[in-house]
Amino acid sequence: MYRITKEFHFSASHQLSHLPDGHQCARLHGHNYIVVVELASAELNADSFVRDFGELKALKTYIDENFDHRHLNDVLDCISTSENMARHFYDYCVARWPETTAVRVSETPKTWAEYRP
Repeated sequence: MYRITKEFHFSASHQLSHLPDGHQCARLHGHNYIVVVELASAELNADSFVRDFGELKALKTYIDENFDHRHLNDVLDCISTSENMARHFYDYCVARWPETTAVRVSETPKTWAEYRP
């Protein structure tokens, strides 16, 4: 199996107001997010790629236009956890690139959430 990944960055705020008082994530705060999309295929295409990395620019454009320097509670139709964001970006990617196998989202250098069906 061949696997490729591409990483994207954005900064945004969010608030998990459903959490108990005193929980640090219940306060308005922000992160420098990292999104990594993974694509895989048993065979390479005619150009010897799983998928041309240039085609993934559409995800960068989507992130830049809809998520970067935004308040995620106003952008997403779900609770703005890393887990839900990983699923959101996975759904966006797999609709465009069927080779998509997973999306990971990081809020901090030590934390990652992944959606992989």
